[in-house]
Amino acid sequence: MRAATMDPAEEPPSLLWGLDSVFSAFARLYIRDILEMTESTQVPGIYFYNLHPISKVDVLGTVVYKREREDFFCYGVDDGTGVINCLCWKGDLLKEEREPSDSGGQLGAAARGGFDPIAELKKLRRAQRTRCRLEIGELLRVRGPVKTSRQQREIKASTYYKVNDPVMAVQIAWMMEVPQLYRRCYDKPPQLELNAAGDSAVTLLSKATNTLKNFFKQKSVNRFRPYDVQDLLQPLISSQPAAPADQEPVAGPSACRRLRQLLKEALQVLQDEGVVYRKVKSQDEVYLVTAQDAELLTAVRDVIREDSKREKYAERGCHILHILSAVRQRYSLNVSRAALELVLKSLECNSDIISTSDSHYTAF
Repeated sequence: MRAATMDPAEEPPSLLWGLDSVFSAFARLYIRDILEMTESTQVPGIYFYNLHPISKVDVLGTVVYKREREDFFCYGVDDGTGVINCLCWKGDLLKEEREPSDSGGQLGAAARGGFDPIAELKKLRRAQRTRCRLEIGELLRVRGPVKTSRQQREIKASTYYKVNDPVMAVQIAWMMEVPQLYRRCYDKPPQLELNAAGDSAVTLLSKATNTLKNFFKQKSVNRFRPYDVQDLLQPLISSQPAAPADQEPVAGPSACRRLRQLLKEALQVLQDEGVVYRKVKSQDEVYLVTAQDAELLTAVRDVIREDSKREKYAERGCHILHILSAVRQRYSLNVSRAALELVLKSLECNSDIISTSDSHYTAF
């Protein structure tokens, strides 16, 4: 595989990478995405997933091939989306194949005292060898930086160990957590813009959307019309700085018009995020708050319960696009995928449904 490089015009400046929390964390990405990440043109060894700068990853998968050298193991790890080479260096205990010997009769004396350090050291070495020497088919967790060697993407492990998972509890927990990380973090573009003070820019629009979100949550709002929440944004318009006294005034929209425009843009952002939606589009602009719409939650839960019983969806569950299509047919054509994802998250938190894999859901 040839390593792809980032277009310099699209790559965010390296000065801003530290503003992204993903940059300093071990990113739990699918191996497919690790192999397809584009490499930075500014700093070799830094890669980008959806403009997030990635330097190190955390992977859980099955060993599908292995090679052993004097100083390291080379494992091929498969997580179901792809296979990546993992270079795992041997520790000093693994390099020393000779078992510690009993010198000067200390072993017998220690044994009589009830504690045998030589025997305990042997147990420690055997335990470490067991954890670090894996066979094909065993489960391996690897954390470390991503490198490209001979045009092949690989992980140079800083930590690696065999995972004992007889009832697949670790793998199931991993399969449930990683899709949530993608939805909440990795699939959302990073906010890396700076203002003159060097802080993250908080725009008037983001303040407006946060104000509305807080109001919906605190008051448990189910439905509303734009004029019901318009006054909430008035302080934001009033707090805008006025032109300096020595500066000639420039004609612009009135405060009332700016307020209406801000409300319109904020409602559009909330619709794009799935926080609100319009069940019926008419002249009477009625918005429903997704998290408070009991009818929508019931409709989605019923679709999953009914269709999960069908033979076609019995094994993997219903795909999110199938659920979206069914909800639009049975409930409202205006339900967006973003709104549906919020409903699915709520139902999963309430243990009404469970995600069997990425984007597939079934009822309990």
